[in-house]
Amino acid sequence: MIVVGSGPTGLLLAGDLATAGIPVTLLEKRPHEISNLSRAFVLHARSLEQLDARGLADGLEALGQPLDRLHLFGRLTIDLAGLPSRFNHLLVLPQYEVEKVLERRAVEAGVDFRYGTELTGLTQSTGGVTVEARGSEGRTQILRAAYVVGTDGMHSAVRRAIGLPFPGRSVIRSVVLADVRLTEKSPSLLTVNAVGDAFAFIAPFGDGYYRVIGWLRGRNVSDREPLDLAEVKEITRLALGRDLGMHDARWLSRFHSDERQAPAYRVGRVFLAGDAAHVHTPAGGQGMNTGLQDAANLSWKLAAVLGGHVEPGLLDSYHAERHPVGREVLRSSGGIVRLAMAKRPWALAARAALTTVLNRVDMARRKATAQVTGIGYRYPAPRGAHPLTGTRVPDVALAGGSRLHEALRGGRFVLITPEPYQEGAGWGDRLATARWVSDRRTTVLVRPDGYVAWASGSADRTAIGTALTRHLGPEIREA
Repeated sequence: MIVVGSGPTGLLLAGDLATAGIPVTLLEKRPHEISNLSRAFVLHARSLEQLDARGLADGLEALGQPLDRLHLFGRLTIDLAGLPSRFNHLLVLPQYEVEKVLERRAVEAGVDFRYGTELTGLTQSTGGVTVEARGSEGRTQILRAAYVVGTDGMHSAVRRAIGLPFPGRSVIRSVVLADVRLTEKSPSLLTVNAVGDAFAFIAPFGDGYYRVIGWLRGRNVSDREPLDLAEVKEITRLALGRDLGMHDARWLSRFHSDERQAPAYRVGRVFLAGDAAHVHTPAGGQGMNTGLQDAANLSWKLAAVLGGHVEPGLLDSYHAERHPVGREVLRSSGGIVRLAMAKRPWALAARAALTTVLNRVDMARRKATAQVTGIGYRYPAPRGAHPLTGTRVPDVALAGGSRLHEALRGGRFVLITPEPYQEGAGWGDRLATARWVSDRRTTVLVRPDGYVAWASGSADRTAIGTALTRHLGPEIREA
């Protein structure tokens, strides 16, 4: 198995596959160094749930700054405390901290890292994929694998190699970014505001530094144009009324923001995930999170197929499930940034009306919050399936004092039944069995990514056995 790109998406995917016993080679054209600067800096509830199912969330929580409220456009406060999740907050944490944890896990699982190695060619056949790569010393390497996953970002070499377009456009240009200290008393929660021609965003890292993102209409310069702190302070004053005494910038950057999505996430034996498959505006902080969830969706499917347990047709469900989510993220993040950019009276009126609705209508606010945090998505279910099929399962308590995310560790399915089920041994380490703490009578088979694969209103053993065979493959019986 070859993964190209060592950002959070590639690291999670490679670590999952190696943990499942699949040999993985990870190619990364950069040298082996994790920058202490990064644009992504928010983990949402659904990503934290996925990381918790790998035993990583608590350590990351200790490194970051949890925020349970968002303050938008001066009049809307979104309280995350009511999220139906163990992680009823967002976590402000730089991407490089996430990468450190995921890289350590991947190394421990045995991933073969090849830094300073750039993909230069890719060909497919019915039996596998041949990759040509060039190392830092200039020598060409020829590698072969059953499947390749491109997690190599917006300018993906994998996507170009398989001939996929990346339709879309640049939405906003000359966005400024700075990590700074503040002299004045700062907002204690994530703050977004837009006034006239200026937009600004501030969030605390928890280490004394704050992430500031700003934009000024009409200042449309190249990303290569030098940026100084004075410009960031000017934009912030226009958008927020004051610059909070910014000083000691440890990072200043200028960038533009695109909205793009590949038309297919799979071409033959090659898959795309993360920014290689979709890019969107930073509004809502959904970029890194969507990529992590792509990886969580794809990794267990590849492991099941490469392990010889299920038919390769399962891999088609990756595009079917994740492409619509990527499209929705483009819409929601784009909607937020367009609200921020509103200037004409009708657009400003629409923004005011929307914030009023979200302030006053609980259902609308819950739906919007669930979408941004990732917990509101569900996957398509077969016709006639139980209503729970395709839905996310919260970190429910299980009999014996454990919880679902603990049972999911190791990439297993989890069968939750009303009564003890003793017939799961034939599926080995692919299945964990558990019982509800409550008197609930539903039987639920939870996929390794935390979504319902199958459910029933009863605990019929024949039906359970059929479902397990369909989703996990044939039972292994002792001789």
